[in-house]
Amino acid sequence: MTQRAPRNKTLQLSAEQEQQLSTRVVRLTEQVEDVTQVLDRTIEGDCTRVLSFLPDGIADLVVADPPYNMDKRFKQMRFRSMSDEAYEEYLDSWMQQLCAKLKPNGSIYVCCDWRSSSAVARVMSRYFTILNRITWQREKGRGAKANWKNSMEDIWFGVRNPEEYYFDLDSVKMKRRVLAPYRTDDAPRDWQQTAEGKFRMTCPSNFWDDITVPYWSMPENTEHPTQKPEKLVAKLILASSAEGGVVLDPFLGSGTTSVVARKLGRHYIGIEIDPHYCCIAEHRLAQAADNITIQGYSDGVFWERNTLLAQRQSKKRVRNLKKAK
Repeated sequence: MTQRAPRNKTLQLSAEQEQQLSTRVVRLTEQVEDVTQVLDRTIEGDCTRVLSFLPDGIADLVVADPPYNMDKRFKQMRFRSMSDEAYEEYLDSWMQQLCAKLKPNGSIYVCCDWRSSSAVARVMSRYFTILNRITWQREKGRGAKANWKNSMEDIWFGVRNPEEYYFDLDSVKMKRRVLAPYRTDDAPRDWQQTAEGKFRMTCPSNFWDDITVPYWSMPENTEHPTQKPEKLVAKLILASSAEGGVVLDPFLGSGTTSVVARKLGRHYIGIEIDPHYCCIAEHRLAQAADNITIQGYSDGVFWERNTLLAQRQSKKRVRNLKKAK
């Protein structure tokens, strides 16, 4: 393994670890008759083939993060950009199957960037009712000399039946610091005084500016080039699946969806074509058995970016001052 700085927490596997972890990965060759064969498992393979082996109506929620329409190297696989028409055909090859795998009241979220967003929406609308488009802010990334810096990504939200689907608003409210604490009859209006300051619980919008992209000093970080933050996936899972429900991810990557589902008391089915990332996912799942923390989510509450960290640092400074006295 590559020698890293002491504070670098990016996950690495030795050859011995990878060999051991690969024994936990499922490889399907025929139709699944017993759901326990795939429930809470990582499945290695191309999702277009693997999905055909899964029973219909198996999932309450699908979280899909397919390759965007650009050249990108994913360890052993390289995805190449294609025409808009060809990319839509690629999306359709697995999107139609996902519709059948969802329960009648199930929901789906599909991640994309600005280039692929319109194609994703067009294909999704063939099989699902689109209810919203979430845009989330990536707070890091390179600048551009002759264009605007790309710092946003989209997530399309769709359902099979717009008249009956699960959505838990209260579970995804955000705790925001109050900058203008209004009062009514000398009582706080829509905010609470806490030991850490003045806060209010706010309903979530379809613009998320509180997400921190995993980086080298975060325990959840891996070498996967398009890894999604656990906090981002936690919002999707909490909002659109009940505890004990089944979350399906056809492009599991480094395992974030399965890991977060496990931490939040849901079942998971993860499909990943790259054997190395399957092992990364299994390692992270083993870690999640002992550590259910999610950065930016604490005590059932989502916090603004860096807010919770700032509180902890403040408390640490107070403790140090007391010790100094």
